[in-house]
Order: sequence, then C-alpha cells, then structure tokens
Amino acid sequence: MENVKACCFSGHRKIPNYRIEDLKSELFEVIEDLISDGYTYFLAGGALGFDTLAAEAVLEMRVIYPEIKLKLVLPCLSQTNGWNLQDKMKYEAIREKADEIMYTSMAYYSGCMHERNRYLVDNSSACICYLTENKGGTAFTINYAKKKGLEIINLGKKETSY
Repeated sequence: MENVKACCFSGHRKIPNYRIEDLKSELFEVIEDLISDGYTYFLAGGALGFDTLAAEAVLEMRVIYPEIKLKLVLPCLSQTNGWNLQDKMKYEAIREKADEIMYTSMAYYSGCMHERNRYLVDNSSACICYLTENKGGTAFTINYAKKKGLEIINLGKKETSY
C-alpha cells in the first residue's frame, strides 16, 4: 500500500444504543472528509461494535465513492467463535463485500488481537476511533497510534470517562 493514504478504525465493542445512529452519521462525515483529503484505503479489524459500524459505513460510502477500498485485517480464522448468529451473519456479509481480507494469524493465540491492532496502525496515517475509557484494546491501539504519529479522530471524546 505504498503511496496510498490509509485510515484504520479502532473502537469499543459495546456502544450504548442511544449513540449508534449519531455515531453512524459522524462516521459518514469523517470518512467523507478523509476521502476529500485523498484517503482511499480504510482498514477495519472485524470486531463487534465500532469495527462493524465503521466497515458498514465504508461499504455504504463506496457506492458514492467507488475509488475507496475496505481492507479487513482479521486476527485469526476463529474470530467469530462465541458470537451470536446475527453478529456472525453481519460479519460474513461485510467479509463478502470487502475489497481485501488478510489474517495476521491463522489460529487464535493470546496476542493475536494486539498483532492485528499493530498492523492496522502500522499501515495507516489516520485513525478514526471510538474511545471513551482509557483501558482495553482500543486504548492500547490509540496510544500506539499516537506514538506512531497518526492523526487521531475520536468520535467518543464527548463521552470520555478518563
């Protein structure tokens, strides 16, 4: 992806129901701003919650902006183990429409989610996130992204508890 402007997503799996519709609108707005700045690649990690909302937003935006691409960077083949049927179906629908899919590991191991998160950051220059608390995988990823100098756009800053 040399010379391609790429943006990754990172966010909490649990999003309050009252925030989902506004968050979708905010995603469309921010993605459109990045497209106008020349971003064409959007990388999502395939997790529940914010990752799913972000991937769906990119796929919807691709109808208007066919030049943009969705790359799924997945931690392992068994990522959906333990998910309910509805979430698995949504995940598969996103996978089918993605422009590119890669796995950072074939099998689950204790660090595969962190490996996926580092890949997302290492291959992006911007990160759209939904971070409301300074703990967990999203906080780790955003702190790493800050160290790497990425532009951070936090759609959860209004709700931040830290």
